[in-house]
Amino acid sequence: MTGQNDKRRLKLDLMIACSLFAAGVVVSGISIAQIRAQNRMQMVQATPPLQGTPSDDQSKTPAESKPGGDRPTTPAPEPARPDPQTQGAAGAAKPALPPAPAEKIAPPIEKK
Repeated sequence: MTGQNDKRRLKLDLMIACSLFAAGVVVSGISIAQIRAQNRMQMVQATPPLQGTPSDDQSKTPAESKPGGDRPTTPAPEPARPDPQTQGAAGAAKPALPPAPAEKIAPPIEKK
C-alpha cells in the first residue's frame, strides 16, 4: 500500500512542479511582451527636434542703464597683509604636527 501512496505523491509533486514551471514561462512571456511594447511606445513618442521661434522682442530696445544704480562705487577692498611685527612674534601660528623623527626623513632627491 505504501507503493501506491508514493506514486500518488510523486504524481502530485510533478503536477505542482510543472504548473509552477508553466506559470514562470507565462510570466516571463508577458514581461518580455510588455518591455517590447514600452520600447515601441518610446520610439513612437520621440519628441521632434526643437525649432527656434522668431521673437517679437527684436524691435524693442534694451532698458537704459542708470548711473550709480545698485553697484557700489567704492573701490574693492585690498587683500589683508600681515604686519611684519606679528610674523616672528610668539603669537604666530604653530605647526599642526611636530617635526618628523630623523629615521622618517628621506635623503634628498638627486638631480639628474
